[in-house]
Amino acid sequence: MSTVLAADSRPAGGAALGEVALATGIGVALTVVLLGLVFLHRTRRTTVLSRVGGRLGRATGVPDWVALPTILTTLSLLVALLGMLWDISLHIGVGRDEGPLANPAHYLILFGLFGVFAAGVLACAMPLDEKPGPAAVHFIRGWDVPVGGILLGAAGFYALLGFPLDDVWHRLFGQDVTLWGPTHLMLITGAGLSIVGLLILEMEGHGGASTDDGDRKVGNVGRFLRQGSAMGGLLLGLSVFQGEYDFDVPQFRLVLEPFMIAGAAGLALVAARMWMGRGGALMAAAFFLVIRGVIAVVVGGAFDEITPTFPLYLGSAILVELLALAWPLARRPLAFGAVAGVLIGTVGTATEWGWTQFTQTLSWNSDILVEGTIMAVVAGVAGGSLGALLALGLRRRLPRPAVSRAVLLACLVAIAAGVTNGLLATVPEDVEATFTITDVQTDPRTADITVQLSPADAVDDPAWVQITAWQGQGLVVDDLERTGPGEYRTTEPVPLHGTWKTLLRVHDGRSLYAVPIYLPEDEAIPAEEIPADDGVTRGAIPEIDVLQRELKESGGGLWALANVVVLACTLALIAGISWGVGRYSRRGSAGERFPDAPVEGPVPTGADSR
Repeated sequence: MSTVLAADSRPAGGAALGEVALATGIGVALTVVLLGLVFLHRTRRTTVLSRVGGRLGRATGVPDWVALPTILTTLSLLVALLGMLWDISLHIGVGRDEGPLANPAHYLILFGLFGVFAAGVLACAMPLDEKPGPAAVHFIRGWDVPVGGILLGAAGFYALLGFPLDDVWHRLFGQDVTLWGPTHLMLITGAGLSIVGLLILEMEGHGGASTDDGDRKVGNVGRFLRQGSAMGGLLLGLSVFQGEYDFDVPQFRLVLEPFMIAGAAGLALVAARMWMGRGGALMAAAFFLVIRGVIAVVVGGAFDEITPTFPLYLGSAILVELLALAWPLARRPLAFGAVAGVLIGTVGTATEWGWTQFTQTLSWNSDILVEGTIMAVVAGVAGGSLGALLALGLRRRLPRPAVSRAVLLACLVAIAAGVTNGLLATVPEDVEATFTITDVQTDPRTADITVQLSPADAVDDPAWVQITAWQGQGLVVDDLERTGPGEYRTTEPVPLHGTWKTLLRVHDGRSLYAVPIYLPEDEAIPAEEIPADDGVTRGAIPEIDVLQRELKESGGGLWALANVVVLACTLALIAGISWGVGRYSRRGSAGERFPDAPVEGPVPTGADSR
């Protein structure tokens, strides 16, 4: 009975209309307040924005239209990140929400993303009687807006749009209990890319003439810390894509984890070192570790939910710093990014391998050694090249457009190919599992389980053979102990009662499949109970059939079309970000020289990096 009541109170196809209306009302009210404040500021009926921004600007050395949006964006992204990781933990522990407003983490995500959007709007609205930066865009007569503000607002709006669309998606296709649902990716991508807008805004605030020469002289320490926090924020945003691996519930092949880690490290750490100078990569990694460490303590300790782990990135940061000591950054900076990516994909990946042995139940092993390293190198080179392009753009030293576009497209194709490869998995048709269940406790029921795979040689050197039990007010991930040919057993009792969903999961090379052990009745889907019977034999099925049990069948290609639309919108956002970086780089003043690498003579705008 308790299982049925739990299912009835958690809708599987979108929120109740009352909650949708209330959430919409909150969004409309916030937007009205924001636009009203913009109107009063532009018509000079209030000076509150100028006063607050001016005070913050005097403390940070940037104009008011940079200072206030920067502080607001930083705080908003931290709030949204806390909400996102808390939300993931809640869904792993309890499954579906009773409703979007019944989940406290959703408030943090909603207000955080709205704060990012609001910061972009304020950055565009606050400049009065001035041209905000060398690449400002003319809006209407007497009103020019900074490129960074446009990018910040666009990315924030895209992320915010994912919030209501998520409910629409669930109504159409059911609950896709995965971080990689299309509307979830909108939230993550928009929030992560908003940092690029913030970086451009920072540079525009200096009027296209930076004094940062990498020596961290008097007066530059604050700017170094601010820039390092921004680059660390970029690393934080890119690392959210790895969330399922951080919680030991990945729904995709393990080779994707080193791929994503190397790509994030390549982009953020290379950009930080090339833009900030000595210590930039280390500062970005340190900021990442501090923030993720604090959030892990808050989520796992203060909120008493499942504690997220996180990548280390420190080894990759040291590699980038060491390479920069021997590399003339002013010459061939794109090559620097690529070489740094190779180091990150090999030596950096080795340090992450060691880190997973201490932090993850599903740690990396020899099953992914070759393919995982190749994937990491591809991602590292792509990320490092993109990071070099970003740093070159911030320093107004982008190579000519043909080169920049070719590098960008090549990197996007490489990333797309790597992601596609990681998503491709097979399910063997002839594999079965027989479960010998020995009850340890009867109320509530827990048991030790022995698994016999048939055929016995169904797995060779698997990435994992494990039992996951989740969404029953907790998470259990038990990496099984091999006891004989094709035979494995649990190392701790696993739950077989209530709303727990308990399944065997096997990952060996390209094979990725599951065998259900116990699944509760769920009338909201609807789905019948799959009981945990001693001696039962069941065949292997795709993991998505169990992990995303609430998904609906979509006929007529609607699901594929919806995914294509989301992908097209994401590519449009990336194109917009690229346009903004290029506009700032080519319309600014003479390009900055690289820190720690003196060059002779002036450096022309748009200098070729070859």
